[in-house]
Amino acid sequence: MTGSVAARSRSRRARASAAAVALVAVGAAMWGTDGALRAPLVSSWSPWTIVLYEHLILTAVVIGPLVRRRAALRRIPWRGWIAVVGVSWGGSALATLAFTAAFQYGNPDVVVLLQKTQPLWALLVAGSLLHERPHPRLVPLAVCALAGTYLLSFGWTDPGHAFRGAQGTAAALALVAAALWGAATALGRLALRHTTPDSLTGLRFVVAVPLLLVIAASHGALGAPESGQVDWIRLFLLALVPGLIGLLLYYRGLQRTPASIATFAELAFPATALVVNYFALGATIDVTQMVGFGVLWITIALLHRVPVRLTGAQRAPEPLAV
Repeated sequence: MTGSVAARSRSRRARASAAAVALVAVGAAMWGTDGALRAPLVSSWSPWTIVLYEHLILTAVVIGPLVRRRAALRRIPWRGWIAVVGVSWGGSALATLAFTAAFQYGNPDVVVLLQKTQPLWALLVAGSLLHERPHPRLVPLAVCALAGTYLLSFGWTDPGHAFRGAQGTAAALALVAAALWGAATALGRLALRHTTPDSLTGLRFVVAVPLLLVIAASHGALGAPESGQVDWIRLFLLALVPGLIGLLLYYRGLQRTPASIATFAELAFPATALVVNYFALGATIDVTQMVGFGVLWITIALLHRVPVRLTGAQRAPEPLAV
């Protein structure tokens, strides 16, 4: 009886503010420009080179602020560093490599839309690592979000067609990226207990560089190909817009949003990507996909109303001052 009372005293409900969820969704929506910039590069650049140079550009931007914060970084405990490495190596390096390689084989829309399996992975990791227990009211919203994403991806057709031939390779790589990004959502929430959103964004890029150098060297892809100015402009935009700016907004929102809710707000990424790919890559969107698009965005708008039970020594998300 005493243990039960103690357990209840250590648990509490947290509700994310609308502003925090909006920041997560806006940051994720900026990732929707990624495919339009990344897809043209894979015709002349290897995935290993693209991702390495993307991170080198980002490291050059963030290294100065990180050096100025070195005293605070030294205070991050070893558990925090494990989370940072997980976010950086899994969510930034390996997930981005898998995502980029997928564009070599499949339709950009299918590659992007398969990222919508990410909530399943994030909820699993958030439950095991962060002890987040969403309120049962999340269930109907989750069902609506997944239904909307299914319609966006496949309409009324059988999704099995995505796993045939080269498209199957693209789908498998996209699912690997989704799993790693889903895990990184929960790990990012864990890392934010020990550092700031801006520091985590910088560490995400810098810590990934040694791993990416080893991977690129093992594939003989350290040198950049002979490319025109347009490819370099695409690469810089890829690094700075969906990469740096998108993640800065995303982590500011994630700091005050439970991972199990944030992961559904991140569905703004594939929803926005559909529109961007339509205009930039000529991808088509049918009526059924537009219905899914609407269901998805309505779900995102309602997410902040669902409380999440936090157990143990977690700190509840604080109201976001804007």
